[in-house]
Amino acid sequence: MKAVVDRIEETIAVLIGLEDESVQFEIPAPLLPPGCREGDILTIRIERDSSSTKAVKARVSGLIEKLKKQK
Repeated sequence: MKAVVDRIEETIAVLIGLEDESVQFEIPAPLLPPGCREGDILTIRIERDSSSTKAVKARVSGLIEKLKKQK
């Protein structure tokens, strides 16, 4: 997905979808690439991290079992 930096308001950057202007979102400005300014085009990519998700689920499951045994 491509987005344009519409504006930067203090610590928040407002991004608008390049292909679909109805897609708008805010991110913390420090997450922008160095030197990024209003009007810059960004490539946005979000991906699922299956291995990390599995590891966290296993850890939480273990903690739940540990709590059940304490009762």
